[in-house]
Amino acid sequence: MKNNILPHKHNDETISRSIKKELNNIEKFQMIADIFKQLGDTTRIRLFWLLCHCEECVINISAMLDISSPAVSHHLRLLRSSGLVTSRRDGKEVYYHASDTEQSRLLHKMIEKVIEVACPNR
Repeated sequence: MKNNILPHKHNDETISRSIKKELNNIEKFQMIADIFKQLGDTTRIRLFWLLCHCEECVINISAMLDISSPAVSHHLRLLRSSGLVTSRRDGKEVYYHASDTEQSRLLHKMIEKVIEVACPNR
């Protein structure tokens, strides 16, 4: 839509202009879509949720999720690239945890709420 005039007037024009301006910020929406892609995989959701509650190494994560260490490393790499997970090295061991960011905290709360709504008898 090249012009700022909408075919139908449902809202205040000032609001429509500010919404249109935000909608044109495609990079921001792409970043959000990329984060949601990361959480579009059951294993990554489980892994992210786990790391919101504790800090663990790949071997322990592998045992807790009952998947191979290479699979854990693959998922961790994707979560780290999106900024949802960070790591720290202690000698030869690398420990992973959810990033201490507003974004990670919000996604964690969202997962918790969805679980609560979907599984009220948990």
